[in-house]
Amino acid sequence: MNIKPANRLNTVSEYYFSQKLREVAEMNAAGKNVINLGIGNPDLPPSEETIEALCEEAHKPNSHGYQSYVGIPELRNGFAEWYKKWYGVDLNPATEIQPLIGSKEGILHITLAFVNPGESVLVPNPGYPTYTSASRICEANIISYDLDENNNWQPDFEALEKMDLSNVKLMWINYPNMPTGANATKELFEKLVDFGKKHNIVICNDNPYSFILNDDKLSILSVPGAKEICIELNSMSKSHNMAGWRMAMLASNAEFIQWILKVKSNVDSGMYRPMMIAAAKALQNSKEWHDNMNKVYAKRRILALQIMDALGCVYDSRQVGMFVWARIPDKYKDSGELADKILYDKNVFITPGFIFGDKGKRYVRISLCCPEDMLSEALSRIK
Repeated sequence: MNIKPANRLNTVSEYYFSQKLREVAEMNAAGKNVINLGIGNPDLPPSEETIEALCEEAHKPNSHGYQSYVGIPELRNGFAEWYKKWYGVDLNPATEIQPLIGSKEGILHITLAFVNPGESVLVPNPGYPTYTSASRICEANIISYDLDENNNWQPDFEALEKMDLSNVKLMWINYPNMPTGANATKELFEKLVDFGKKHNIVICNDNPYSFILNDDKLSILSVPGAKEICIELNSMSKSHNMAGWRMAMLASNAEFIQWILKVKSNVDSGMYRPMMIAAAKALQNSKEWHDNMNKVYAKRRILALQIMDALGCVYDSRQVGMFVWARIPDKYKDSGELADKILYDKNVFITPGFIFGDKGKRYVRISLCCPEDMLSEALSRIK
């Protein structure tokens, strides 16, 4: 047999964490007891009301069939009320919201809906690797734009204007930023909306981190006229401790939503109804619930920063989100050398910044999704 995979697989590789976690699992099987500080996988549960709603709905005999591709009204209304309460953004739940089985899925759906093979996508460097891999799977041309620490990890609009943008269809942005922890400003979002309109480029903001250690929650859709050119992805994975539930959404104008739905409706068959009912309940979580989660993360961040200090790394104390991002000492060749040294010598897994692009090669990232006692143990090992 002479069967070969599609050519597009030559442009993508297995996700870094998929590979590395296999190695960590093998080390643990050999008795190494590796402490995983690599992945943003919340270790705390959703609210009690969320779990109760899931169980109650799951007991109903008529809750287990196929569901609508656009999600149930309770969930769409829940997302609309959530956006109004926390971001001050008005969304029509019937036409301007599309629930998703995780925002990672949405990145691919958006790219398929807007980008033809050979057309271009602006991708941040450093940035979430899926922006690049999804673009490659769709056979798009990737144009990387640099984010720089000296510019608060914001796009350099002068540099962008000097690029050939004639073939660009999408621009991916991600604020609060992952991996850097940089926050957005209203002024930045206004510049991005103007940039998109000027060049006829759809601006896609990936916004899953605004509830973690962040007092200034912003949506790009709060900018007047943003819906005309912008799409915003949001997720309950981090904000509501529901990573494994795969509950997310995107919001935009009604026409963009319909284009994306054309793709989505040919790929999946909707989400499980009890999970949608429970997600709608979770969206009603009180400010007190979120504040309590952030008290936990704040204590963990103190330890994570102490780990960075022990490693001789330098960081911006203003960063938000569930990670700590820091520049490595000059004595290391790159972030991969430091991360491997810590993994193999100390049995602690941290994320090397090179996986987010070459602008991250002098940085490492630590996740706050780890109990204090394990962070303390990691600190002890590294010291």
